[in-house]
Amino acid sequence: MQRDGACVSIWQASASDYQPQSSFIPMGVQDVVIVGGGITGITTGLLLQQAGKRCVVVEAHSIGFGTTGGTTAHLNTFMDASYAQLIKNFSLEDARLIAKGARQSIELIRRHIEQFSIACKYKELPGFLFSTNDQETKELEEIVNASKKVGVPVDFVNDGVLPIPYQKLAVFEQQAQFHPMVYLQGIARAFEAAGGVLLQDCRMLHAEDNETVEVITTKGNIKCRQLIYATHIPPGVNLLHFRCAPYRSYALAVKLKNDAYPDALAYDMQDPYHYYRTQEVDGERYLIVGGEDHKTGHEENTEACFRRLESHVRNYFEVQEISYRWSSQYFDPTDGLPYIGHLPGHPENIYVATGFGGNGMIYGTLSAILLRDLLVQGKSELEELLDPNRIKPVAGFANFVKEAADVVGKLVGGLFPKEKLPMLADLATGEARIVEFDGKKMGIYKDDRGGVHAIDPGCTHIKCTVQWNNAERSWDCPCHGSRFSFTGEVLTGPARKNLAVYDVQTGKTVTRTH
Repeated sequence: MQRDGACVSIWQASASDYQPQSSFIPMGVQDVVIVGGGITGITTGLLLQQAGKRCVVVEAHSIGFGTTGGTTAHLNTFMDASYAQLIKNFSLEDARLIAKGARQSIELIRRHIEQFSIACKYKELPGFLFSTNDQETKELEEIVNASKKVGVPVDFVNDGVLPIPYQKLAVFEQQAQFHPMVYLQGIARAFEAAGGVLLQDCRMLHAEDNETVEVITTKGNIKCRQLIYATHIPPGVNLLHFRCAPYRSYALAVKLKNDAYPDALAYDMQDPYHYYRTQEVDGERYLIVGGEDHKTGHEENTEACFRRLESHVRNYFEVQEISYRWSSQYFDPTDGLPYIGHLPGHPENIYVATGFGGNGMIYGTLSAILLRDLLVQGKSELEELLDPNRIKPVAGFANFVKEAADVVGKLVGGLFPKEKLPMLADLATGEARIVEFDGKKMGIYKDDRGGVHAIDPGCTHIKCTVQWNNAERSWDCPCHGSRFSFTGEVLTGPARKNLAVYDVQTGKTVTRTH
């Protein structure tokens, strides 16, 4: 399967390509066009189609191309932003609504699996959260107390499932896991069976809002009454790009020598934290470990992130082999909660779902529930809390200032020292760098055959300077998370246009395309 990087996840390696029933633009005015074929877009399409709406899902590549195909697929009733944080930043009642929404999301996933007979290895398991020092223990006690207040089953226990020393250990009941690509393809088939249209390799270019919304795509134009951006972050330039910071997380799928695979989900409390679980794929068991998160485009050597993660795993487990390794992107909201609802600065019939943090499977599913309720019933009990237009003077303000200042720094200062294009001779295969030639910055990359590819490193979103990701072999924007292939094609938004491509002999622009 295709994915948004050079590293292949265990999910994409073990799933076949999805073939939609139709590749043609539907005639007439549709009720809803959903841009993005991950868990958010496909689930939203399915729920709306089941509610009687005529829906089209538009995916620029193939379903699961981005973060859904690169997740570690934990299904949790507790979030990256703890209930203690949510109570402090919002209220106890708001935190209870999020806990209720998390449980609804897991129940919807389980119901879909049963209803559509999706063999995605869904399994309910306990989730262990453990501390390793006094500061972490204090935080863990706050998390447990707050979780109990919002009705999440959790308590302290003595015995864990990992060979990792801990100071204190809590267990959350009724957590779950599954194979995300098998699940995604299962609900995609259900969406099409219900009459929905799924278009792959169909990039949305822009939308024009008149009496109806006209969605301009590479396969033609689609008219609709309502438009939903389920693209992880909305395209174009929007206020939400300053309220969501892009991060990358790394994952390994490991075979163990002693067959001591934990039958649970587990999480430490380090910064960045590590997360663990076991998954059976094609009759083989794997330990899946993730972590080493950092802000996108801020790690000079992304290979080192994999090495640190592997060292961590080998320190505690008897590793036979590292079978798969991959990284994935997520967007952290400034106040701890996602943004789901009307897209700020746009007409009332344009919607968005973004800012899921590390809880994309849960919040992606919850987005579908909330958006279904808004479009069908005109209201949702979560709409005010998760409103993308919300203004919280206290919650997230410090993070907003920090992230916005960081973006300005990257935009103004750039990232790399000046070099000369003749230095191409010492560029190793698989290596990339930013150079300056005749006053013009270029991002150059030498492929495995010695071919040199040169791009304009100014991100086509708002012109931040992209940085090379040597693990995934992509150009990543440190400001808002747009990612491009080494030949300049958009991999993930919010950028809509490809990077300009240069002729390395002349330094002249060859092309700039959508």
